[in-house]
Formats: sequence, C-alpha cells, structure tokens
Amino acid sequence: MQETQERGPYGRILFAMATWFAYAGGAVFIGLVVMSVVSIVGRKLFNAPVPGDVEVLQMSAAFASATFFAYCHLMHGDVKVDFFTANMSSKRRVLLDSAGSLLIALLGALLAWRTGIGALSLKEAGESSAILEVPVWIAQAMMVPSFVLMALAGFYMGLQPWLGATSKS
Repeated sequence: MQETQERGPYGRILFAMATWFAYAGGAVFIGLVVMSVVSIVGRKLFNAPVPGDVEVLQMSAAFASATFFAYCHLMHGDVKVDFFTANMSSKRRVLLDSAGSLLIALLGALLAWRTGIGALSLKEAGESSAILEVPVWIAQAMMVPSFVLMALAGFYMGLQPWLGATSKS
C-alpha cells in the first residue's frame, strides 16, 4: 500500500480503477461458481440444470479474466524470467522492465481495438447464443474497457522510470 502513495495522482487513480475492475471480475467469478454449483446440483438431484449455464460461463469468464490484467501489471504480478537479468545492472533491468511495460501497453491497445472491432462485427451480424439468445457482441464489448485499462497501466508503468527521473532533476 505504501507504493500507491508514491504513484502520484494519475497513478493512484489508475490503481484505484484497476482495483475496482479486479473486484468486479472477482465478483463475476464468485457468481459463476455459485451458478455452476446450483446447476450441477440441480442437474444431478432434480434433473433441472440452470438453462444456458455453459453459455453464461463462457461469456462471463472471458470478461472477468480481462479485468485482472491492469491490476496484475500495476502490482508487478507479471511473469518475469529473472534468470537472464539477475546479473545486469539496475539501470538495464529498469530499461527492460520499462520496455516490457510498453509492450504490455501496445498489446492492451491492440486487444482493445480488435476486440471492439470484433464486437461491432458481431453486433452487425446479429449473432446470439444458442440457448439464451443473448447477443454475443455484448460479452465481447465488455472486455474492451479492461483492455484499455491494461494499455493505460502499461504506458504508465513503462514511462514511470523516465518521468520519475525527469521530475527529480
């Protein structure tokens, strides 16, 4: 928590948004677990599963998974291979971390763009799920804000070493 105070106003807002997105994703996953248990018990005991449970699970899990990316990156929770950088100077490690964050930013921007285009395409096609007939584009469009937040987190973390160095000078 001390690190969030060092982030500055933009970083604190970004961290708060990422935290709330992660909470929302966690709540969705909890709801999916409850729905799955109810559906499995209903199927086994009463021959009455939750209609469309697999559809809801697929669409909701995709959205919920995307909500964690920005928080994970801001908390340095990404998978890193430190074996190659263990003997490097701290300046080089910072440079590589910064480059990695900028790549995360570009990936987030690319995913947001292509997911948004895909959602619009699905909307135009009028595709819906088989059982519940929920428009598929809605689930895909719900991932776009998470990818945008991931891109912002990547840009923030990628530029942070350079902005911090210039503000101290």
